[in-house]
Amino acid sequence: MNNLGRLLLRLVLVPLGYAVAVVVGTLVIVFGSWKLGDAAAHADTQVFAIFGFVFAAPVLLVMLLSLMWLPAAIGILISETFAIRSCIFHAGNGAVSALIGWNLFGYIDDTGVPLNEPLPVIAAGLAGGLAYWAIAGFSAGFWKPVFRRGASRAVTAASYPPEIR
Repeated sequence: MNNLGRLLLRLVLVPLGYAVAVVVGTLVIVFGSWKLGDAAAHADTQVFAIFGFVFAAPVLLVMLLSLMWLPAAIGILISETFAIRSCIFHAGNGAVSALIGWNLFGYIDDTGVPLNEPLPVIAAGLAGGLAYWAIAGFSAGFWKPVFRRGASRAVTAASYPPEIR
């Protein structure tokens, strides 16, 4: 029963961790690359910032949810299979998944100019990977519980001290 409970917990935590990771990655793109926080501070660009928050950010969130799930799922499956709980692994998985998802977006037009520079995309992936680790990655691998009592060892008989002649 204990294993079944941990498996059901993983089935809840992994999708929740992925959703939180994508939301965090979206916020990094919105505030870091698009600079909507700076735009909201100026009176001339507040309309642009409101449009970005209300319309463009949810579209970006849906696009990231739909494009990044497969590369992220490969890394998540590896971490769950081998119980890899390293924050560096999950941050790297987020960065690689973000780069693959960024390459799937394509270009705005025929000029070959990407939507974002690669640095904010990598930053969003790192932040998303760390957010996933905080929710679900620190306890990866349902078959290897995090908080378990150590198995008690049998007491071995101590050997007698050597005799001095």
